[in-house]
Amino acid sequence: MEKRAELGGSVPRRRSKSKPLPQPQDSDFAVMTRGSGAQEIATTMAFVRLLKDLAKVEGLGHRIVPIIPDEARTFGMDSLFPTMKIYSPHGQQYLAVDRELMLSYKESTSGVILHEGINEAGSTASFTAVGTSYSTHDEPMIPVYIFYSMFGFQRTGDAFWAAADQMARGFVMGATAGRTTLNGEGLQHEDGHSQLLASTNPAVVAYDPAFAFELGHIVKDGLKRMYGENSENIFYYLTVYNEPYVQPAEPENLDVEGY
Repeated sequence: MEKRAELGGSVPRRRSKSKPLPQPQDSDFAVMTRGSGAQEIATTMAFVRLLKDLAKVEGLGHRIVPIIPDEARTFGMDSLFPTMKIYSPHGQQYLAVDRELMLSYKESTSGVILHEGINEAGSTASFTAVGTSYSTHDEPMIPVYIFYSMFGFQRTGDAFWAAADQMARGFVMGATAGRTTLNGEGLQHEDGHSQLLASTNPAVVAYDPAFAFELGHIVKDGLKRMYGENSENIFYYLTVYNEPYVQPAEPENLDVEGY
């Protein structure tokens, strides 16, 4: 047992607690609280901007793992390619057709984006693996799994229940949510009920924010509850939209706690 302890303990070994992560400051959420001025932006776009800023937070940012099935550009996440890069165990093995663009595909052995194609089941498995790394490896990571909201709890609901059973933590983002968001692609893309399905899972904290400043407070709360001093075995489900409208600035004297 002494030698086993010297080698890091039993493998595999499950931990119920892990080291807390540094929490972002209020200034790190400025992109959400100041509003969009005259520019119309969707909550999905606002979230991607926040993700870029959180990735710069010392001690926290390098633990963020975006997980994307299908096409990242649908969500405007191609802006993450130059800095975070797409993970590939062999590096980039081809010349990207968009290589002359600023936001071209960039694969790397040190990339952190998991770009998984049309594979929601595999993406949910990746979310579970990353979301339980605090327990299996004592290295808390922050998975951010973003997908068409119709293809989450409806398509891989059992896998989300399994993730909850394994006490996974992280953010699940149902993008292009709503009944009319992708009307041109047919009824199969129109989600108005994933929040109902998510609410049946006791480990899921589900929100449907209308404005960017609300979304910022929810993400901040999630980071504190899942990765702070008294971490909880929960994960967040947030629906975000691609309908652009002017994002108002955070009102003064906002009652965040709802008391």
